[in-house]
Parts: sequence; structure tokens; C-alpha cells
Amino acid sequence: MIDIDELRKIAPNPQKGLYTAGHVSFGIPIPKTRRVELFSPSEWEEFTEEWASSFESIYYQVKRFAGSGDQGLDIVGFISNNTFKGGWDNYQCKHYNAPLAHSDIWIEIAKIIYYTFHGEYTPPRKYYFVASKGIGTKLGKMLANPETLKKQCNYNWEKYCETKITENVNVKLKGDLLNYFENFNFSIFISMSLVDLIEEHSKTAFHAVRFGGGLPVRPKPDGPPNEIAPTESRYIEQIYEAYSDHAGEKINDVKSLKKNLDLKKDFLRQRERFYHAESLRNFARDTVPTGTFENLQEEIFQGVIDTCKINHDDGLVRMHATLSQSVSLSATSSPLSIVTLVQDKQGICHQLANEDRLIWVPDDED
Repeated sequence: MIDIDELRKIAPNPQKGLYTAGHVSFGIPIPKTRRVELFSPSEWEEFTEEWASSFESIYYQVKRFAGSGDQGLDIVGFISNNTFKGGWDNYQCKHYNAPLAHSDIWIEIAKIIYYTFHGEYTPPRKYYFVASKGIGTKLGKMLANPETLKKQCNYNWEKYCETKITENVNVKLKGDLLNYFENFNFSIFISMSLVDLIEEHSKTAFHAVRFGGGLPVRPKPDGPPNEIAPTESRYIEQIYEAYSDHAGEKINDVKSLKKNLDLKKDFLRQRERFYHAESLRNFARDTVPTGTFENLQEEIFQGVIDTCKINHDDGLVRMHATLSQSVSLSATSSPLSIVTLVQDKQGICHQLANEDRLIWVPDDED
């Protein structure tokens, strides 16, 4: 007979802690260092490219070389528009089930030696091994000692490199190639820490989409400046046209609003909304992939354009109706939806008016 008390003694001991509704819905979060193990090799390269692309102050361009015949290039950061001639760094991505071993790298080093020897490109400034499982102890020691790395590469050339650098050619390490090898700067070969890579990736606009966990706190938007900026000119002009259409008199500057307190207050609200949307645009630039904010703008546009196009009593009524319609849009498909406020949606309408995608007083109603 089963002893229930004995079963209780060997029952699982659940993790102690404060559980949330998120844990029930999605489970306990997977550490990011473990999550990268679930990446495919291609996703690992994409992740590294995202990270490298964030160094705008270092690289003029970051380019990914994929497929066969890449000549040992993987993710390349060009320092100037002179590409290889202007200096470059290489990030060799390795997504293996175990830490990167010394036997994994000889062919990669050999390709750099061989193709720079033949003038296909200049030697890189730095050559980083970027491994999803990190670097093995023995390899780590070799990378810390360039002379040892060179000797071991020479010793392993025949076994790991001679027949694998290029098809149909046995590349023997002798003669001029050997002389070039001996004078090559092996200190360029180093490794990237996985923890450092993830930490630096967290500062990019790709991190929230890649790993989840939500967006950072959005800064409080700045109010509009006292002086109207050149970047506001068209939507401000459209607001004046809407006011003129509504009031039945020409309104073309702020001074014209002084005698109409309601329109003056409305004008201040519309500028605040525009700058709210501008702050969201800036926030998106730093926290989500390129194009995310533009996709939100397009979603708002599609949600309000029919309201804007139907007949209205005047341009101000049209503008207010369009802004009201934008508020009712959920835009839940956007990664920015959780930080998008009512004022942002209204301000996006003014951004669209700034580009003449929304018109408050159509020509046929002038």
C-alpha cells in the first residue's frame, strides 16, 4: 500500500518567492544568456549585427556577409566609407552547443591570413570571436598570448586548414605565404564576453523586441518652445487655415489669436500634442527597431483618413473630428502601444498634417 506521508516527503519543493500573474501566464522568465542558446545560427548573426549597428560613433557602416564564399567575413564594421581600405573590424559568430574550442577557430584564422595575403581585403583592425556558449579555457589562454596562438595555428594548419580554405586548392603554409603568416599580427584575434554583449545589446533599439521584458520608462515630454520651429511650419499653417475657415476671417499668426481666447487655448493644446508625438518619435528611435514609429503613424493615418475626408462644416470641425477619431484607435499591434498616450495619437495627426497627408481645409472647400 502507498504511504501518502512518505510521498509527501519526496514531493517537489517549489521555488520560494513572490509570484505574479505574469509568471502564471508566461512562466518564470528565461535568463537572456540561456535564451540565446535557442537562437538559430542565423538569428545569432542577426543579434550580433544588431549590437554592432548601434555603434554609430565607431562605424560608418555595419554589413553582414552571409552564405558560402564569404572569405572568412561575417559581421563587418567599416570605420569609414572607404570600406576595407579605411579600416574595419570583423565579428565571427559561432552558435555551437558547447564553448568555442581552439579546434574551431584555425580555419577562420587561416581564411583571414590567406585572403589578406592575396589582397582580397586588408587585415582587420580587430577580429572578434562571438560565441553563444562563450570561449573554452584553453582557447581563452591562447587568445591572451598571440605568440602561442601563432605557433598553434602553424602546427594545426595542415590538419584543419590546408584543404578547407578554398575549394579545389590545397593551401600549404610555405614560401611567401609562410613569411606573411609569420609577420601577421595575431593580437587582433580576441573574444567577446556573452554577458557584455547582451548588456550592450540592451542599450539598442532591438533589445525589447528580441528579448521582451517591456520598454524602458518613457521620459516626460518637453513642452513646445515659445517660438514656432521651422519643422512645425506646415501643420501650423494648416491650423491657421482651419481657424480662418471656422471664424470667417484671416488668421495667419499667433497675434491674430489674441482676440479669440478659445482658439488661442486650442492652438496651445495642438502644439503640445504635436510635441508629445515628437517625443514618442525620439523615444522609438532609441528603443524599438527602425520603422516602428512610422508603422504606428500609418496605422493612425488609416484609422482617421475616412473621418478626415467626409464633409464637415469647416476646417476646424474636420480637424477636431479627426483628432477625436485618433483617440478611439487602440493601435495594439504596435510595440509602442503600451507607452502611447492620447496626446501622442492626436499629435501624430499633426505630424501627418505637417506632411500634407491630412488636410484640414481641402482646396474644393476654400
